[in-house]
Order: sequence, then structure tokens, then C-alpha cells
Amino acid sequence: MHIEPAAHTRHDVVIVGARVAGAATAMLLARSGLDVVVLDRSPLPSDTTSTHSLVRGGVVQLSRWGLLEDVLDSGAPAIRSVSFRQYGESAPAPVSYQVKERAGVDLMLAPRRLVLDDILTTSARRAGATVLDRTTVTDLVRNASGRVTGVLAHTAQGRELRLDATVVIGADGLRSGLARKVGARVLEQHAPSGACLYAYVGDVAWDGFDFHIADGAFAGVFPTHGGEAAVWLMLPAASANGVLRAGDRKVDAWLAELEVRVPVLGTTVRSGAVRSPLRGTVGLPNHVLQPHGPGWALVGDAGFHRDPITGHGITDAFRDADLLATAVVRALASPQDERAAYDGYRRERDSAIVETFRITRELGAFPPIARFVELQMELSRALDEEARLLAARPTFVPVA
Repeated sequence: MHIEPAAHTRHDVVIVGARVAGAATAMLLARSGLDVVVLDRSPLPSDTTSTHSLVRGGVVQLSRWGLLEDVLDSGAPAIRSVSFRQYGESAPAPVSYQVKERAGVDLMLAPRRLVLDDILTTSARRAGATVLDRTTVTDLVRNASGRVTGVLAHTAQGRELRLDATVVIGADGLRSGLARKVGARVLEQHAPSGACLYAYVGDVAWDGFDFHIADGAFAGVFPTHGGEAAVWLMLPAASANGVLRAGDRKVDAWLAELEVRVPVLGTTVRSGAVRSPLRGTVGLPNHVLQPHGPGWALVGDAGFHRDPITGHGITDAFRDADLLATAVVRALASPQDERAAYDGYRRERDSAIVETFRITRELGAFPPIARFVELQMELSRALDEEARLLAARPTFVPVA
């Protein structure tokens, strides 16, 4: 639905970007009684590239926010089993386990982003936020001291808008225009990621998250809506050239790579039906940006991005939406505490990512299989601890 606002309006918060980070932040702030507008240049709902994975911490957040049942009711399968298969001459037998109840949840999810994003934006609207799609931010408004005080934007119909706000939040993704406009500093930067290539596959009885580990390759299955699964293959960037340069035969080249590198999965995929073009990414940054400044803040991929090899981006976005919303509510309630509130957001975010970011970078370097497996075990422990901490956070209560 397109909402036509007045040309010049004033709000507590303007959020640029209405995907998982922006919509979740808008929902939480609106539930706190703030006047929130969230803008996105894309039509909503619409799809986007994603690993789909919601590990335990992300499910904890959905449960805390009262949205878990909405996601399950949408047809996203509850993932309650995980399996691992290694390849190589001395590879052990495959292992599988049931997802145990920890931090109050006993499942994981991999919803289609078209569905998940719509649930979040709908919840933001219900909480009182205004969501404007097909609306592009063209510039920032600043006061005499340089503090950000709003945005200039235009709608798809060409209507020029000015939205003033106490704080402007960039949730506009990896290549954030807001981060660029405010000059957010790079606090930490590492070698870029490899390639993640995926397609939706049906006509297979998918059951649980299924991971395949080979020399220089990591592949897996995330069951999603409609009886399909997002089947993905991750490789060092240079190893993906054959697929990336295959033109209109990319799916065939991807299937061939699966059959060579992870043959059990490759055979399974061949027995089913590939129901989408090949999608994915290559060479994305591993970096941490300055998350706030005078009148602005960043959330989600706009402020922190990691290699998709750990499938943690949505959970990162949910966690940081919660942390930032807490800081914004405090800062707007007590302007004298603004700096302390946003500095607290930065400390909590940076502390939360230390261990999983390290593990992600090591996994993304595709170490020998034995070390790769060790890192997966470390990741599992780190994610359980993350979920425990998230479950203990105070809950934002919807405004009646």
C-alpha cells in the first residue's frame, strides 16, 4: 500500500530501509509510543537476496516480539533437526541431532524473505509506524552544527518530501547510502567473503537443516515455504568463476559443482526440481562501521556485515534492532543522556559480535576440514550463548 504524506513533516524517528533491520527497529520504536516513519525505495512486499537462516537467537527475538506464531502460520517449516556430512577419504559417518530447547525455543527457521519482511512491516504498521515504499532518500537535512535533523526524499510519483526527525536511522543495507552520506568510519575491516550461490529446489522431502563440508566448499539445505528449500553452495571467490561466467547456464554449472564437490547433496538436488534462477553474492565485505553520530545511527548490514557462511545476518539485524531501539528510547526520553545511550549501543553491539565475527572470518577462509568442523562446534556454543543473552533482555510491550 502506498501512503502519500504531506510534503514537510516532523517525526521522532525516520528510518531509511524497511527490510528486517529497519522494519524491526520501526516496530519496536512505535511500540514504545514514538512517531516513526520508515522509507524504502523498493516496492513492498518484495523479495531480496538472503541466506534465509534464522538460528536460535533470531527465533528468540521473534518469540519475544510476539511474531513467532505469525511466521509459523505463514507456512515456514519449524526446523527441529540438523545434520552434518563430511567428504574425503577418512570422513566420518554423517551425524544428525534434534534441536534441543534452549533460551525458551526448540526450533530454527528459514522463511522466504518476501514473507518475513512483510510480517515485520505489517507489525510495524500495526504498532503505529508509517511505512512508505517506493520512496528514495536523496539527501540529509542538517542544522548549523552539522547534526543530522532529517531527510529529503521523493516518491515514485515524483513528489518531493522533507521529513525532519530527532534521529535518522540507516537500515539501508550493505551499501548504505546513509552511512556514506554521514561518513561513518570503518572500525574494523577484513578480507572480503567468498561466493554464496543458491537456488530454490522442490520435489524433495526436505527434513531439517542439512550441512555438507568438503575441501574448499561448504553447502547446505534450508527448508523454506512451499515445500521448497534454499540449497546453497559456498566457495572461495576464485573457485566460483566457472559458475559466475556460465551465462544463461548458471544453474547447470551450479548443479555440476554440487555433484563434484558434495556429491550426496548434488544427487539429491538432481532428483528434485530447481524452481528458480541462481541467486547469490560474491566478495562481500567483512567490516564493522561506526554505528552512530550526531543525529544518526546505523543498524543491520548498514553498520556491520559479515560473510554469509555463518547464515547469521537476520539474527544480527534482529539483535541490533533491539539494542538500538533501547538506546533511541532512552535518548529521546532524556536528551542529556543521548551520548551515553548511543555509546551503550555501540558497546553492546561490538561485544555481541566479537566471537561470532572471529569464527565467521575463519570459516570464510575455508580452512582444512578438521578445523572447519571445530569452528562449527565453536559457533554452535557461541550461538547458544547469544540466544541466552537475548532471551534475558527486557521485552518491548505493544502499545494498547
